[in-house]
Amino acid sequence: MTSIFIAKESRDDEHRVAAAPETIARYVKLGFSVIVEQGAGNGACFSDQQYQDAGATICNDFAAGCAAADLLLKVGPCTSDEAQHLGGKHIVVSFLQIDLHGDDAAAVFAKGAKIFAMEKVPRTTLAQKMDALSSQANIAGYKAVLLGACELGRYFPLLMTAAGTVKPARVVIFGVGVAGLQAIATAKRLGAIVEATDIRPEVKEQVESLGAKFIDVAKDDGDDGEASVYASEASDEYKKRQAEAVAASVANADVVITTAQIPGRAAPLLIPSAMVATMKNGAVIVDLAAEQGGNCESTVSGEVVNVDGVTIVGTTNLPATMAINASELYARNLQNVVEHIFEFPEEGAPSLNLDAEDEIIGASIVSSVS
Repeated sequence: MTSIFIAKESRDDEHRVAAAPETIARYVKLGFSVIVEQGAGNGACFSDQQYQDAGATICNDFAAGCAAADLLLKVGPCTSDEAQHLGGKHIVVSFLQIDLHGDDAAAVFAKGAKIFAMEKVPRTTLAQKMDALSSQANIAGYKAVLLGACELGRYFPLLMTAAGTVKPARVVIFGVGVAGLQAIATAKRLGAIVEATDIRPEVKEQVESLGAKFIDVAKDDGDDGEASVYASEASDEYKKRQAEAVAASVANADVVITTAQIPGRAAPLLIPSAMVATMKNGAVIVDLAAEQGGNCESTVSGEVVNVDGVTIVGTTNLPATMAINASELYARNLQNVVEHIFEFPEEGAPSLNLDAEDEIIGASIVSSVS
């Protein structure tokens, strides 16, 4: 019988887990045996007993789980120490983050193991249920607004009191992907006036549908607006016009949230130090790209700093701060991956089918650093 091992995350800031009791039950129903490392779900409030009730066996440590299983499910990438317990039979399904943890990945590949990298899952209709980047970015966008609200020394909503009227806070959001859209919706629910910017003008309708204002930038000559204008395709003149258009909004903002991240590459610089210097005393920047170098030049990864009266939040791994729902969603992403890479005969155990011609598998399976 094919065995799945759910490992306890070893990195200090990681409280998520790769399986919830509901997905354990699904794996067992599909014909897998499931092993869960003791305490793996503690950070997400899933007990060992809940896993056992769902049909899993509890093991004492990482080494024992790897020895007994063929498929390893994790959130974060394996460390170099964990890699020593892997071999050619193993497939690890997790985030890879090779740009941040290249040495750890190399240690995994040196043992002959393969990695199904969750950040490499193509964003297609067929792969939508496996898209962990989106499920986790949704949580990050929500939490970013809450962090901004906590750091800001004023209310978000308009308040009319006997002592006078409190004006609503102004929030500017860079990037209208999954995290940005959730940030817009959350800030609006809290009562803020929200503006958003993105290098893709076609997202204007989405921004306005959430009640926010899109910061318009004049298009380049000859741009018919039909093709997506991604950052790599934008002209220098366009980027200059965008910076000028955004600068006034940033200077007037109470909270700025940046969400621009490119898997495998350094985050684009959106807020240089000169722009920070124009912001109001007491304003807040929440930089969701802090771990990739930051969208703000003054961001310090993993820290909250104050630069000339502006608080810059560089807290990393925000989904892990909401580990219950983040784990539930991520676990379902992984379940859909497992169901995609295995075949399930009417009789007999599930069998692995890593079809290199398959669009999802071909894009996501990694066996070397290069």
